[in-house]
Amino acid sequence: MKYNFVKITAFLSFIFLFCKISSAQGYWQQRVDYKISIDFNSKYHQYAGEQTLKYYNNSPDTLFNVYYHLYFNAFQPNSMMDVRSRTISDPDPRVGSRIAQLSDDEIGYLKVISLDQSGTELAYHVSETVLEVNLSKPILPGASEVFNMKFEGQVPLQIRRAGRDSFDGVDYSMSQWFPKMAEYDKMGWHTHPYVGREFYAPWGDYEVNITMDKDYVIAATGILQNPNEIGYGYEDAGVKVNRKGQKITWRFKAQNVHDFVWAADKDYIQTTAQVPDGPLLRFFYIPGEDTKYWEELPAYTIKTFEYMQKRFGKYGWSEYAVIQGGDGGMEYPMATLIANRKNSKLRSLNSLIGVMMHEVAHSWYQGMLATNESYLPWMDEGFTTFADEYTENFVLNKGSEQPLDYSYKKYFRWVEFGYEEPMSTHSDHYTTNSAYSIGAYTKGAISLEQLGYIIGDANRDAGLLRYHQEWAFKHPDMNDFIRVMEKQSGLSLHWYYDYWIGTTETIDYAISSVSEVKNGVKVDLERLDKMPMPIDLTITKKDGTELEYYIPLGIMRGEKPKETANERLVGEDWAWTHPTYSFSLDIPYSDIEKIEIDPSGRMADVDKTNNVVILRRVPENTPKNISE
Repeated sequence: MKYNFVKITAFLSFIFLFCKISSAQGYWQQRVDYKISIDFNSKYHQYAGEQTLKYYNNSPDTLFNVYYHLYFNAFQPNSMMDVRSRTISDPDPRVGSRIAQLSDDEIGYLKVISLDQSGTELAYHVSETVLEVNLSKPILPGASEVFNMKFEGQVPLQIRRAGRDSFDGVDYSMSQWFPKMAEYDKMGWHTHPYVGREFYAPWGDYEVNITMDKDYVIAATGILQNPNEIGYGYEDAGVKVNRKGQKITWRFKAQNVHDFVWAADKDYIQTTAQVPDGPLLRFFYIPGEDTKYWEELPAYTIKTFEYMQKRFGKYGWSEYAVIQGGDGGMEYPMATLIANRKNSKLRSLNSLIGVMMHEVAHSWYQGMLATNESYLPWMDEGFTTFADEYTENFVLNKGSEQPLDYSYKKYFRWVEFGYEEPMSTHSDHYTTNSAYSIGAYTKGAISLEQLGYIIGDANRDAGLLRYHQEWAFKHPDMNDFIRVMEKQSGLSLHWYYDYWIGTTETIDYAISSVSEVKNGVKVDLERLDKMPMPIDLTITKKDGTELEYYIPLGIMRGEKPKETANERLVGEDWAWTHPTYSFSLDIPYSDIEKIEIDPSGRMADVDKTNNVVILRRVPENTPKNISE
């Protein structure tokens, strides 16, 4: 047999190229391993640090530059965060003009003293909160590189998330405190300056050593490696703690996290609690009358983790710390900072429980799934709001049939105001803070509740577990989430997100008329606003029985499962191009009490007054004209 070697070679080259392209187009993510040591000077609120960072380039691209975030540089007069806060129409009251008023010993900063790439000094440029670095040699696909850095930092007064001397009286809330490698993904480098919004970073392992005055107690991301040296509730029973000298070093390790937070105070006490089949919980707070509710918090936190693990997936680490600190509530891997005051007032027990639940829920959507919050904040804040509202409803036995009722009311009010912006807007570029909040938190939460209306709650809930199983620790984006829900439900869903996320179009359906016909009734429906939806109607008969009439949307390419025990009729698909739809029922007009669109309230219809028709039959002997 003769072989055409030219054709074989060409074929093999094609296969090689195809495999290479397929591999390049497949899933990948970067990785970082940090070793950070700092020596903290509490007199001047400053610290000197050394950082060794091993960076793994798992992308198909050759990298010629890298970028670090220097978040503390935002806390300086005339910074982007300062100017943004002083020029936006509704500034965060925690920020306002406070940055502009900071003195030199009150500002925050991160200064890079030296940086090398495997021993070769690097050229770099500081652009406020971003360090731009030119590499001495490129990092090839599949290669890794080691960066060594010396840096100095100063802790700003507590203004937003991080800082010293909070209004709670916590000495140090240390978030965004170290030079942090930016994320590189299929969109390229994410080098957005810090103006007060969200965070996005590669996963990695952290070894962090904090040397500090021995009187401080430190709470942090990760697992303490030297508890018997430290004490303060960490040491094993019966072990004598040795604290020689003026300072001690706290050594922490955290695996597969994308950030590292810590807090320190001389008056912290620690309590612990164990979640069955879950993490060990640590609570750090300053004891006193103002923090009496912290003693009750562990029991609620245990129930929160139990419910969330069952509903949304397994928690990914062995510990979690609830730490008094910061200026509100802020999530971090394996930990949260929670201020004991809200708007200068002490939190009630329910307020403390509520903010704890929200920050714990972030462990799923910011901690383990970690979608790019800058571009898709609703996939973190919105999903987290959905999760914490359902958790609070369960744990606190509220018994609400619609746990997101408040979110719907907020959304409807915002639509009336006319200040809504598309949820596809970058987090930093919303015109107002309020529009960001409504988009990220409120419409984001509704997006999941309304998804249950479209595909069925059971499909949505199973899809959320599947989403966690398939995408935990992988930075999913919107399309990844949509595909999970499409596979779970068998329905096409991109149309929904095209409208709900990409536009500010609203939903408004109406029952325009119900008329008696020969063999029953004819129902005429109308779509008054632009966003299309499938329609659930419930026909309530005068004997109390209910019949459901379901109208699929044509571009869904299917129908959702039956959700109740009621009889259900399925109508013809409603084409999104058609503003009206009619159908007939073989039910005597006189037998019907009421016809209603979406009695479950899951569809965010902005005008529900036209969703219900009460049928009242006029007696046959009633005169046609009152004058007769």
